[in-house]
Amino acid sequence: MNGNPQKLELLEHPSPESLLPDSGFSQWWIVAGVALLVLIVAVVIMIARKRKSSAPSTQTLRNAARADAVTELSRITAADARDAAIQCSLILRRYLSIAAADPALFETHEEFVSRHDALQQLTAQSRLAAATGFTRLATMKYAPEIPAEPAAGKIISDSRSLLETLHHGFSA
Repeated sequence: MNGNPQKLELLEHPSPESLLPDSGFSQWWIVAGVALLVLIVAVVIMIARKRKSSAPSTQTLRNAARADAVTELSRITAADARDAAIQCSLILRRYLSIAAADPALFETHEEFVSRHDALQQLTAQSRLAAATGFTRLATMKYAPEIPAEPAAGKIISDSRSLLETLHHGFSA
């Protein structure tokens, strides 16, 4: 051999990382990830604001509930006064559950009348009209015998009148 055997020099092996190809991961990837995250959050916030602003107002909900109630009251075909009272009561309670966000639809008459916080959004005169109207309907619904008077048409017209009183009786 050509070299000098007395001088043996050990060389260090190259590190294994130097043999790997460049991963391409740099600070720019971190910046791009943060920018993408900020963009996603901004889009989510914009969508949430748009949904919140497009929610119907309480007056719009009340008007729609009233229109539905008027339609349903006009469709009642009751054979007798009890049947008319049952249907009218259900329609008016459904209206209150939407317009006043009141659980009247899911309560018995006694629970509704005895609840002190019932219909707080209504004026005192409207609350009194509601209590009187629902009591009258309950009397007909739960009577031991089918009431002969008033006629079903009178019950429906009184219910329409109560609906208008309730609809125009909101204080806010």
